[in-house]
Amino acid sequence: MHSGTGRIAKLQMYPMSLYESKESSGAISLRDLFDDPSLDVDGIISPLTIERLVFAACRGGWPASLNANSEKAALFIAKTYLQSVCDEDCSSVDGVKRDPQRMRTLLRSYARNISTLATNASILNDVQANFSDFSEPTLYAYMNALKRLFVIEDVPAWKPSIRSASSIRSGDKKEFTDPSIAVAALNLTPEKLLFDLHTFGFIFEILCIRDLKVYSSMLGGRVSYYHDRFGLEADCVLHLDNGKYALIEFKLGSKQIEEGAHHLRQLRNLICKHNAENPQQHLSEPDLLIVITGGEIAYKRDDGVYVIPIGCLKE
Repeated sequence: MHSGTGRIAKLQMYPMSLYESKESSGAISLRDLFDDPSLDVDGIISPLTIERLVFAACRGGWPASLNANSEKAALFIAKTYLQSVCDEDCSSVDGVKRDPQRMRTLLRSYARNISTLATNASILNDVQANFSDFSEPTLYAYMNALKRLFVIEDVPAWKPSIRSASSIRSGDKKEFTDPSIAVAALNLTPEKLLFDLHTFGFIFEILCIRDLKVYSSMLGGRVSYYHDRFGLEADCVLHLDNGKYALIEFKLGSKQIEEGAHHLRQLRNLICKHNAENPQQHLSEPDLLIVITGGEIAYKRDDGVYVIPIGCLKE
């Protein structure tokens, strides 16, 4: 059969964004922000309270969940999905028999390390604490199966030439394609997460990355992160096909907004300093600096950093 090359384009589909599930107001367009960096967003309010945001992350972007008869039934969909992945899909994806219990243990370890630069060696140690004969090649085989099933989708590092190569962290950041997978793997509930907002902060990052991938898909968006050994970081670097890009931090609460904005300004200044000192290796400066929050009010700071609730965004 013809492979379809030149005639068929492949499109990767993601779980629904908050705008698709009608939980984001969509009052702020990502496309409009890139087209007009002076866009006025002051005073735009998100309809999502922290309780509804936590529930949306736990439920996930599964279309069937919107037709569920109750919130409990909606939350159950992610759990049954994860069970199916462990019991059936992880073996049927390539015809190689895999142990469901080992897969569950691997997923729990992965979930405990989401949105971090934990190494695969750390994941391996976690699994070996329960299954001592679980080898490194087996770990990679299990992880490859999860990638083929689109359960995990790690975020690569952005490595601009603004530091020495050894200074910039180059490992992938551990992520799932949907926050509900992490919630199901850790057997969490909205009630538990409302009393543990520190843990929810990591899950919130998965939700934001999922939505940014969906919103930027028509713009050729691709996501990475920046982190160096000096502590300078950006949770997300969103690049578009036209060369524009945004530096983004994810901060669940208002108390962390100043810290996020500070990191973004530092990174922008580092790029400007590099350009001044290395005119032959000029790097384009970021088009947008954004702190995406779980709060309710959008505004633009005096330093040019946008503060935007995830419940206001759309494509």
